[in-house]
Amino acid sequence: YLYFKNKEDLLISLFQEKMGQFVEKLREVIDGKASATEKLYLLIENHFRILSRDPKLAVVTQLELRQTNRELRAKINGILKNYLRLMDQILQEGIEKGEFSQGLDIRLARQMIFGTIDETVTTWVMNDHKYDLVGLASKVHHMLIHGLGGGDETV
Repeated sequence: YLYFKNKEDLLISLFQEKMGQFVEKLREVIDGKASATEKLYLLIENHFRILSRDPKLAVVTQLELRQTNRELRAKINGILKNYLRLMDQILQEGIEKGEFSQGLDIRLARQMIFGTIDETVTTWVMNDHKYDLVGLASKVHHMLIHGLGGGDETV
């Protein structure tokens, strides 16, 4: 309590520090990669790798921070902005290079990508880390890039 007002303040500070380090590291990993598809894979894999190496951090990010009040959730969302902007940049690059559809709704795609990654980690945490989270990166990536493999029909 010398440095933090309460538990939530401590959690936010921890999350801010870890997320800043994560985004910086991720930028280094994807820098110079030719395709947006590869960059998206590296984003997913690194997200899973960092949390699988630190299961306690995974519990904090997936469970503890979710139980906070609206004001603290707003702070969390503010901290996530750099990560979400990086996703947007990857998606925009993919559109420009013809890897992703010209009509792709970047905001919706980002929500789906982040939601998929987030739910995959939450399920892993809730199952007491019983399986290889990083091993799921290629499957998650494949599903995000290729969809469910159906036709092009719109319902």
